[in-house]
Amino acid sequence: MSFIDQMRLDNKVALITGASHGIGEGIAVAFAEAGADVVLAARTVSDLERVSRRVESLGRKVLVVPTDVSDLSAVQSMVDTTVDSMGSIDVLANVAGSVRRVTILEATPDDWDFTTHVQQRSVYFASQAVARVMIDQGRGGKMLNIASMTSYRGYHGISLYGAAKAAVIQMTKNMAVEWAPYDIQVNGIAPGWIDTPMTATIAPSRRRWIEEHTLQRKFGVVEDLSATAVLLCSPAGGFITGQTIPIDGGFLAGHPWPTGDQ
Repeated sequence: MSFIDQMRLDNKVALITGASHGIGEGIAVAFAEAGADVVLAARTVSDLERVSRRVESLGRKVLVVPTDVSDLSAVQSMVDTTVDSMGSIDVLANVAGSVRRVTILEATPDDWDFTTHVQQRSVYFASQAVARVMIDQGRGGKMLNIASMTSYRGYHGISLYGAAKAAVIQMTKNMAVEWAPYDIQVNGIAPGWIDTPMTATIAPSRRRWIEEHTLQRKFGVVEDLSATAVLLCSPAGGFITGQTIPIDGGFLAGHPWPTGDQ
């Protein structure tokens, strides 16, 4: 089998949370381009239907399952509906996320619950539910969790988000350990500054600072993540598990010298 063939996801069913826009949409479309049938889960039905049309144009089967991943009963229903309608789950991508900006001194228990339920608890229990399906199927599977550069560094006003995303990296390791005997590989991607609806409101001055402190001196685009997502969830990534890969244009690696300095 050629390397390109190993990147295929033909005859696989991929479930993607947070699939209505941004990174989730990009990964869903990439999986479909690689041959997978996809299940799109998020809260906004109109956006899911728009993404669904993109997938259908690629000739793949698609199922829209409106889901609020902060509701664990809805998460289980999402998994059950996927199995009932598509017959199996071979790939899970936990992409759903939301940021509530609040300082540590101002944060409330409600802020904590809102942030951790979407970023952390949903990943844990969606993965648990899907792992049970994969184990019953008896043919292994792939899981992809979306962490963040905030998993590694502190940032003002998003301590709750950063803590939850740091937990995603550790959960990825623990899941990889526990489910290795079932041939389930679990990996993560930690996006850097990517042009998405979530980053669209960044002030121009802050955007300039980010670009100046990124080795490649630019924001990434969603497509910058797609090939790695497919790699980790395809046979080509079969010997990778428990890893989280930053895709950030070198932001975490270090800062470039100012232009003209030696």
